[in-house]
Amino acid sequence: MPTSSAPVADDRLREEVRKLGAVLGEVIRDEGGQELYDKIEAVRQASVAYHRDPGSHPAGRLERLLSELSLEQAVGLAHGFAVFSLLANVAEDRAGKRRARTQTAEGARPDTLEGAMARLAAAGKTAADARDLLNDGLISPVLTAHPSEVRRKSVIDRIAAVSDLLDACDKDDLSCSPEVLDRGLRRQTVILWATRLVRTTGLVVQDEIDTVVSFLDRIFLRVAPEQLQEWRKALEAPDLNPFIRIGAWVGGDRDGNPNVDGKTLTAALATASRAVLRYYLDEVNALGAELSLSGSLAHVSPEMAALSGASEDDSPHRADEPYRRALTEIYARLAATHQSITGTPAPRAARFGAEPYSGPDAFRAELAVLRDSLVANHGQVFADDSLTRLITAVDIFGFHMATLDLRQNSDVHERVVADLFKVAGVEADYSALDEEGRIALLSSELASGRLLFSPYSTYTDETLKERAILEAAAKALSVYGPQAIRTHIVSKTDAASDLLEVYLLLKEVGLYRPEAPGECPIQAAPLFETIDDLRAAKPTLSRLLQEPSALAVAKARGVQEVMIGYSDSNKDGSYLTSTWELHEASRALLDVTDAAGLKLQLFHGRGGAVGRGGGSSFAGVVSQPQGTVHGRIRITEQGEVIANKYGEPDVARRNLDALTAGVLIASLAPPPDDELTARHGPTASKLSQASMTAYRSLVYETPGFVDYFRAATPIAELAELKIGSRPASRTSSTAIEDLRAIPWVFSWSQSRVMLPGWFGFGSAVQGMDMAELQAMGKEWPFFRTLIQNMEMIMAKADMTIARRYARLVPDANLGATIYGAIKDEWDRTKDAVLRITGQSDLLGGQPELDRLIRLRMPYVEPLNHVQIELIRRRRAGDTDPLVREGILLAINGVAAGLRNSG
Repeated sequence: MPTSSAPVADDRLREEVRKLGAVLGEVIRDEGGQELYDKIEAVRQASVAYHRDPGSHPAGRLERLLSELSLEQAVGLAHGFAVFSLLANVAEDRAGKRRARTQTAEGARPDTLEGAMARLAAAGKTAADARDLLNDGLISPVLTAHPSEVRRKSVIDRIAAVSDLLDACDKDDLSCSPEVLDRGLRRQTVILWATRLVRTTGLVVQDEIDTVVSFLDRIFLRVAPEQLQEWRKALEAPDLNPFIRIGAWVGGDRDGNPNVDGKTLTAALATASRAVLRYYLDEVNALGAELSLSGSLAHVSPEMAALSGASEDDSPHRADEPYRRALTEIYARLAATHQSITGTPAPRAARFGAEPYSGPDAFRAELAVLRDSLVANHGQVFADDSLTRLITAVDIFGFHMATLDLRQNSDVHERVVADLFKVAGVEADYSALDEEGRIALLSSELASGRLLFSPYSTYTDETLKERAILEAAAKALSVYGPQAIRTHIVSKTDAASDLLEVYLLLKEVGLYRPEAPGECPIQAAPLFETIDDLRAAKPTLSRLLQEPSALAVAKARGVQEVMIGYSDSNKDGSYLTSTWELHEASRALLDVTDAAGLKLQLFHGRGGAVGRGGGSSFAGVVSQPQGTVHGRIRITEQGEVIANKYGEPDVARRNLDALTAGVLIASLAPPPDDELTARHGPTASKLSQASMTAYRSLVYETPGFVDYFRAATPIAELAELKIGSRPASRTSSTAIEDLRAIPWVFSWSQSRVMLPGWFGFGSAVQGMDMAELQAMGKEWPFFRTLIQNMEMIMAKADMTIARRYARLVPDANLGATIYGAIKDEWDRTKDAVLRITGQSDLLGGQPELDRLIRLRMPYVEPLNHVQIELIRRRRAGDTDPLVREGILLAINGVAAGLRNSG
């Protein structure tokens, strides 16, 4: 955005933050009392003054004010600052929407439809090229239940209500007087203030299912059809295939989650189907009220006349209303479909009984008869209306709403297959076989028509559970159709046999048939997570595609999907090393699929924090290695990212457009990544190895590091937030290797170190050619995006606060030593980033982001101080419930303030 616009946007943002803060202040005074308000206001002023001018307003004053708080006041302050952070997020999101509109008006942004088409035109590409790409494309945000969303749904709903109030005033200044707005904001803020911010009971899988389905129902069902229609119009392709497909993991991802089984898989699909069918029923009912055209006044097509004539609607009031007669029949069939699929009656009963639809295609075909008749006889005013949007929704969502992935750890598959072989008398010790021995045995069984499982034999509970899940998947596919489940992801893949085991298990439930392997509806997809696995990805996939079974499935689709994990590779080897190894593995995997005559479909397992692959989705897609996107990409959307990116229709639409624009540019007008990788790859490889050495030296080789991590971060306290249905660790071990990536990243974010997002980079650049690094930052999107993401996460870090967390370590020498090593690397990394970018400060080249972060940090810091003091009390043995509540509120508030913390 031109700099002339920035101060105006900045002023508007500050004005809204002040307004929301003032309303909250009034609520705190009235609801919490004058004394609490005075304490909070004094802390707020001291924190703001310190951040504006540390020289004139030292941190000591702020710390003194915080130390003088009683326990009740500390909890009240944590609650107040947490609520303020939530309200500030509303203002920030609205500023982002205004900024996007301004930038679009001043010139096409590259992450918009217009901007992408301009970029393609400059590269000599046409709308026809874009049509061809997207017609066979797949762009799929996949919603997961990864536990980094600390906000309760009740809180998210209140935030949405505040945003809706402000948005409504923007759109209708005449009816939105200051008094009306203030009253509405006051009401919602009172409710928010009096709403528990932290959960008192743990989540179960159904809670996570309901949350994901609420986003699908409230946002995606409305936004995705509109987006597809806009792209169809822009590309002059009314029949363009739906390239946006929403995915989900909740209910199918059982890796390390013992609470997911066949029943939860069935519940996940039924909950989503119930929501989409009720949406269709409401839309059909609304169309029936609207399309009152009389047969004596309007022509209809022969197909339309036949559809109307076949209706069992015998109402004399609709005798000459063919569209209403047809819609009454369609509604009756859809209601019967709802009963058949979900097992529950439609919310509004049909006028008569009817046969359910055989599938979404049959429903769509009847809707198309109405639309075609209306367009043919009344023109294009009916070509882009509510009926067309309903048809488009059916194209995208079918009767299943979201495509559910299955996921399990390869170790589980190995044990289950070994159990089946042993009980069947085929192989007594499958696990003892080497890789080629396993492949030979699996290939033989995949070519055989016999089944291994017998209902009369005894198996482990694990085997029976896995079988039940796959049986539920087979039944779901027969009910919802082939889009309901497409992929079975294998975590911890390090060998081709890991994937063949999945096909064997699918064969046991009738989904893989030896006589027609290409008809298997579910593809096994490897997930390469650790650094070693990423480095071995090429030979692993190459060996897999030498097997007729796996190759037949891939050939039938024309695609082999591969998932690459950002989180565990980062925890394994550092941010820089993870990013580089993902880049190189992607290029290597492309070589394999090209050689096999297949397309590569990468599934990016990204999180919200930079240490888990976070950052701009558009920049992330455009910076992918050349040729690896080619119209197809899937990306996980996790935790707080779902609400941040898809919590409002306008924001969700912008993010779907950004993904689509990124895919078009990366596929048809990519930067010369091959050339730049050839030029700078050796340097990147050296940097990666040096970064990994420095990182692993600290995390895995420093004596006492695990003790430091568990004492100098709130990792133990995070477990009490009750934000997910699965354990924080895969095993009972306290080792870093066994800790899940989310609590690893979340803990470092809370303690303001942000270690997973930058550590190792400073050491890596020591002795390197700075001129080349500067050139890499300017001309190589891969490296430039890496630096920008590091800048963002480092700008949210605070080594002074981190030192206070380090003092929580019981062994003072250990705390000082490890903190000193982290601080030294921080200084090296910051110096390196500034030298590479040529800036005097972090985010010097991203002023808007810099202002946003600076605006919120004064409200995050007091929460850190409160959290530290209450953690100190609790670990010293204070069992007062208020101490625990204050800690959790402070964690909640810090997460809200930092936004992408997990």
